[in-house]
Amino acid sequence: MNALSQDEIKTLLGKHQGLCISIFMPTFRTGAESQQNQIRLRNLLRSAEEKLLAGGLRPQEIKTRLEPAQALPGNVLFWRRQSDGLALFISADLFRCFCLPEAFGELIVVADHFHVKPLLPLLGGDNRFYILALSQKGVRLLEGTGKNIREIELESVPGSLAEALQYDELGKQIRFRAGTAGGGDHSTMVSGHGAELDDTKDNLLKYFRLIDRALHDLLRGERAPLVLAGVDYLFPIYREANTYPRLIEEGIPGNPQGISAETLHHATLKIVSPYFQKAELDAAAQYRQSSGTGLTSADSREIVPAAHHGRVGLLLVASGRQQWGTYNGESSAVQRHEQAGATSEDLLEMAAIQTFLNGGTVFTLSPEKMPDKSDLAAVFRY
Repeated sequence: MNALSQDEIKTLLGKHQGLCISIFMPTFRTGAESQQNQIRLRNLLRSAEEKLLAGGLRPQEIKTRLEPAQALPGNVLFWRRQSDGLALFISADLFRCFCLPEAFGELIVVADHFHVKPLLPLLGGDNRFYILALSQKGVRLLEGTGKNIREIELESVPGSLAEALQYDELGKQIRFRAGTAGGGDHSTMVSGHGAELDDTKDNLLKYFRLIDRALHDLLRGERAPLVLAGVDYLFPIYREANTYPRLIEEGIPGNPQGISAETLHHATLKIVSPYFQKAELDAAAQYRQSSGTGLTSADSREIVPAAHHGRVGLLLVASGRQQWGTYNGESSAVQRHEQAGATSEDLLEMAAIQTFLNGGTVFTLSPEKMPDKSDLAAVFRY
């Protein structure tokens, strides 16, 4: 499975060989509906075969193209690691699989480019967050939205403080103080395995720096807030090691070991909901305050080219709305269509993706919260 990131989105939006298959479906972790996950995917892959056949591919080409995805229904371990939604992207030169905290509706699109619009709620600045559950005996990273939560598998992260100290730097042994049976203290050299490691700030700092290093690679380019869960005394030590710029000050106190993802999700929502509400209000206020300066627009014919050229710093998009049309990159001309045609693309999706890729912030708002009752509103950088 792949982790959704800015780099992955850029890869999906690049040029790919032949027809591109985009598949979205909801997934269930427990209950009777979870038994339908594999069946649902098999049915969608069957539909993909039919669409590719209609698109002119030969049966052997189709078999080769879909081979990585066809292996998933029978992969028991894969289905044990599900979240709320599954997204697959398949072409002749690429295969990507994302398990995400978004309950997608069933959708399959076969076109000359990947369809990424269902990912937009996960790319914006308004509804996604991370939880880092810390203890000396383990670390968990969870990704959540207002409705869903999933655990992210952390690679190259020591599973505990003891493991981190064994792993430290060049594998050197760790010196710590151990009490003797006679009550005296002496220093001794141990490998750390099975030993009762001294709980010192220095050791914790080493452990947390290893965690931060792994998160730095995983969350590069992310804008979602990060909330800590753990006993109080760990928070200031982790903050000293932290380099992620969106770590929220307030945390979830208490030992998170054995606490379910759902319980952590509920506790975190109380912290991040005001954060998101304020960010949403601030974004709308920024648009209103900038109106009349020449740095705002609610016209997709102006916003789409500006987004492609990196001029959009803030974009507000109405949820559930579409504007169909085409964009000519050479002339920067936008043609709007009254309804979707063979060459039409959703201009709102296009503007959102290009804003995101060029480092701008995207908010998806309900239509009634949109300024000027528009479907699209932008604040330009210049």
